[in-house]
Amino acid sequence: MADATARFLALVEGDDVRLDEGAMLIAAHAYPDLDVDEQVARIDELAAGCPGDLAGLRQYLFSEVGLRGNDEEYSDPRNSYLNDVLDRRVGIPITLSVLTIEVGRRVGVPLAGVGLPGHFLVRHEAVPPLLLDPYNGGHSLSLEDCEGLVRHLYGDRVPFTPSLLAPVDSRAILARMLNNLRQLFQRRGDAASAAWVLRLRAGIPGTQPRELGELATAQAALGRFEEAAATLERLAGALPTVEQEKAEAHAQLLRSRLN
Repeated sequence: MADATARFLALVEGDDVRLDEGAMLIAAHAYPDLDVDEQVARIDELAAGCPGDLAGLRQYLFSEVGLRGNDEEYSDPRNSYLNDVLDRRVGIPITLSVLTIEVGRRVGVPLAGVGLPGHFLVRHEAVPPLLLDPYNGGHSLSLEDCEGLVRHLYGDRVPFTPSLLAPVDSRAILARMLNNLRQLFQRRGDAASAAWVLRLRAGIPGTQPRELGELATAQAALGRFEEAAATLERLAGALPTVEQEKAEAHAQLLRSRLN
């Protein structure tokens, strides 16, 4: 897991953030023996049978291969691991979208992720762009369909604007995949799994300070006081003076528990 963590952190800090590699590195934290490069090569094999146009890609992935949303076990963590999605042909919106994007990239069909609140889509960079829903058979969605989807999920709490349909980059997609897992593990009370998820999220540039605080709390709960202290010291550098002093004092207290 240490190697997978280091590789993930190096990837997200670099200039070329490979989405397929990043998603498989997340999965490697759940499957320590996972061969990430071998799993990425499986996507190459999947793409080898895919036509090089959008209509053919949709027919291939959602009819022939049979990718579909896992309505029956939506909260199963396997839906968030790309190797399992390849094995089982089911997933949640974001992992099905990642697989669609990556197959499209390999066959010359340009697709990007769209992070709607509560749902994830892909966007074909045609003129005008075409929005597809991999969770629901790759069906196309209109602007009105997307507005209705957001309204169905959130009512008036989240106002819909066309800006919600802007493409998001690979870092944002990986961060959202991790956030899904964070929420799942925290609901289950799985502190050890939540800790590695938070560690990966904390390494993505632009992480909010509160996430470092969550990571330190998770590390301390597992008795990893040195790691928690180091995380708090990192957090202190992003805080105003008064809060910085509190974080540093808490780090010292944690280190005292090592003696």
